[in-house]
Amino acid sequence: MSVDLKMPVLIVDDYKTMLRIVHNLLKQIGFENVEEATDGGAALQKLRDRNFGLVISDWNMEPMTGLQLLKEVRSDIKLKGVPFIMITAESKTENVVAAKAAGVNNYIVKPFNAATLKQKLVTVLGDF
Repeated sequence: MSVDLKMPVLIVDDYKTMLRIVHNLLKQIGFENVEEATDGGAALQKLRDRNFGLVISDWNMEPMTGLQLLKEVRSDIKLKGVPFIMITAESKTENVVAAKAAGVNNYIVKPFNAATLKQKLVTVLGDF
């Protein structure tokens, strides 16, 4: 089964430059339907309003962190199956463990490039 590159993807980051970078990388890889949210609360609202095929979220955000967003998504009956990739500058083991425990599908440490992002996407979504 191949990945639908038209499926809606939500990227969440409170840093506009990072949103632009991830958005551009996704377009480069071939994703056509990318939406953005600048915080966890806005992301949750979008997730409840529309069916997304993937969430890519930063860890360090205010007021709701990426980990809190992940926990909210996983505790919501309608959202819990949405693949979730966490992006962070932190590669601390306890962060990886916390994200895994909360149900993250994959983890990307900054900085990263299109090849790294695609490899993580293939791991989570399958080949495309």
